[in-house]
Amino acid sequence: MAMSMAGSGGGGRRRGGRKPVMAEINVTPMVDVMLVLLIIFMVAAPLMTSNIDIDLPVASGGKSISSNQPPLTLSVKRTGGGCNSNVELYLGDAPITAADFPAKIKAIGEARSDAERVVYLRGDKDVCYTDMMKLLGEVRAAGFKANIVIIPEGG
Repeated sequence: MAMSMAGSGGGGRRRGGRKPVMAEINVTPMVDVMLVLLIIFMVAAPLMTSNIDIDLPVASGGKSISSNQPPLTLSVKRTGGGCNSNVELYLGDAPITAADFPAKIKAIGEARSDAERVVYLRGDKDVCYTDMMKLLGEVRAAGFKANIVIIPEGG
């Protein structure tokens, strides 16, 4: 009644019948992750346009303008004192002195076409009106159109 199984290899497995290990790398998940990261950075990059912390005033009206090229921004930050005193100027993200500003804005204006001659003026809400109007006059004298940046009432 008992059958001898020794030597018959009855389990269905043979010693030399294993499939070789597959040594290829599946790159599809890596490409998926990279595409998702690319989309995240493409969406997040325009949100990081200015590194200068300025408390902008709140106002209503106006409209948002979207452009493919980064705009030229002039940021004005009050550092202390009264009107016509201590303000810090930033052209883009680079600090600039008030004495160097007229010459530099004229040089930039000569290098740009008429369609690109727009300056976004960002002023801290504590900056005096006279300081802002003086800078606005220098921007207009250099041949630029000036837009004053505000925060809409809705946020």
